Amino acid sequence: MDIRLLQPPLAFLIMLGACGLLLAGMRRLSGGRQRLTEPYACGEELATHMIQPDYGQFLPFAFFFTILHVMALMAATIPVQTRSAMVMPVLYVACALLWVYKLYAR
Repeated sequence: MDIRLLQPPLAFLIMLGACGLLLAGMRRLSGGRQRLTEPYACGEELATHMIQPDYGQFLPFAFFFTILHVMALMAATIPVQTRSAMVMPVLYVACALLWVYKLYAR
């Protein structure tokens, strides 16, 4: 039996045990289990645990991120040797700039 085949599972078990010991030590340092069920609120006492986040302000940033990254991908993958292929990324960049302007123009 080749011992090299057993090394990855053995390394996994050693790391799993080390992480378990680290978790037990951190739990002991933090004061036990009584605070694990409470939400973290920077030391404030929360009246309710039902907080509904508003993603209305996040959505424009997500669209901005997506549009600019797809635009960068399209512009970066154009072959340099062909001039006729440059029309498509130029149109795509122009449309992306128009979308970003429309997204933030209020």
